[in-house]
Amino acid sequence: MSSPLFDISYKGDFINGRFVPVTKGDGEFKDVSPADLSDVIMKVGFKHDHIDEACAAAKKAYPQWAMLSLDERKKYLLRVKELFDANVEQMAQLISRDTGKPLWEGINEAKLLGSKIDITLNQSLKLVAEERITNALPQVDGVIRHRSRGVMAVVGPFNFPAHLPNGHIIPALIAGNTVVFKPSEQTPAVGQFMAELYERAQLPPGVFNLVQGDGAAGGRLVANENVDGILFTGSYEVGLKIKQETLNQYWKILALEMGGKNATVVWDDADLEKAIYETLVGAYMSSGQRCSGTSRVILHPKIADEFTEKFYQAAKKLSIGHWSENTFMGSLINAAAVEKYIRFQEIANRENCESLMRGKSLDLKHKGFYVTPSIHLVKKFDPNSVYQKSEIFGPNVAIHTTDNFDEAMHIVNSSGYGLVMALFSKNKELYEQALFKARVGLLNWNRTTNGASSRLPFGGMGKSGNDRPSAHFAIQYCTVPVASLEDPTPFDPTKVLPGMNLDTK
Repeated sequence: MSSPLFDISYKGDFINGRFVPVTKGDGEFKDVSPADLSDVIMKVGFKHDHIDEACAAAKKAYPQWAMLSLDERKKYLLRVKELFDANVEQMAQLISRDTGKPLWEGINEAKLLGSKIDITLNQSLKLVAEERITNALPQVDGVIRHRSRGVMAVVGPFNFPAHLPNGHIIPALIAGNTVVFKPSEQTPAVGQFMAELYERAQLPPGVFNLVQGDGAAGGRLVANENVDGILFTGSYEVGLKIKQETLNQYWKILALEMGGKNATVVWDDADLEKAIYETLVGAYMSSGQRCSGTSRVILHPKIADEFTEKFYQAAKKLSIGHWSENTFMGSLINAAAVEKYIRFQEIANRENCESLMRGKSLDLKHKGFYVTPSIHLVKKFDPNSVYQKSEIFGPNVAIHTTDNFDEAMHIVNSSGYGLVMALFSKNKELYEQALFKARVGLLNWNRTTNGASSRLPFGGMGKSGNDRPSAHFAIQYCTVPVASLEDPTPFDPTKVLPGMNLDTK
């Protein structure tokens, strides 16, 4: 291994400005690196009562934090940014150990943490700037202000265990909300290290809290009566459970960023080399464990054979291995992910899709959850096919062919998900058609489906989200617009409404 492992030991939950050890907890799990099953990062105990304590602490801290000036809150967050930037190396290593993704990916993610603070303070805050409207009513000015909501529960995913929750936490805090963050039980070490950095930044007690736990802990957090909003990134199935858990708490804001079954369309005039490279990145980066990953490729018949052959040859050569070896692909997250990935190979074959490249488990020097990439050729589009419409969250691609662009759009929209589509073509008219016809929240032109900009909104339609995009727009769901009419004029008795008599003499 190129560099020694940074030491991290379990500290408990971070509540009201300090770490609280778990004694007589409700359960325990091991945080084991999926890249090396002999690497036990830490043992985590969890206690459901701590969730209630963290929510109560956040509720208590809220009024004082919300009443601080924006400049005062900025000072605290710039302190957090300094710590994020100074600890990129340790954060990157923990991300790679916790997720199994290669170190270069871990470094890229760790660097996003500080830049998110920059972008939020310098750009996204403009979306909720105070606006004054003269003569909103005759001789009465109107003002639009955005106020904070209260306590925000942030429920994080495993695939980007630092960057994605950070994308909720930073806008929530700068807007004046307090936060209770529950990391994925697959990646608790990254969550704890984030809390350690917040501890060092010395935010007022209760403003940022962290609780560890299992799925039941997440359910308890989102349903807590002190929580005013839930900011979630993860699977459609868990997002649906959150919606169900909070049906009777209809006042809670839900920002649900869920899965994708994303398609790339490559037309006959495309720059083929670019399309192949970008689609390889889209399909196989992070071992396919991205909600924005490419899982379907729709090819024009004129270029289908050439694209497929070159794509297949390149996919065979992708390096796979331990995060420290800086390969292109690391491991899947756990044994269940491997089992699901292998099972979907069988489902594809059973549903009459041809296996061009079979995905299988790999037995490498480091014992972990490694698999090879896979490609299936779809002989006939079937909107009811389990394989063709399910999010696999692994390195698998289904290849379709059609020479009809409307049919390509129909295939794009058929899965129920609506996160990202990519189009490779020199024809701007096709791109403009896709902007209208594709039911997606992100549409890229001659660029792969994954790798989004924090300066743009990020969110999907259908099963991919609930129309509350994150990234640049996250500040909007962290605030409530408040309208005011401000009338400086004295009372004018000549303008009393008909039928009213205010004469008291």
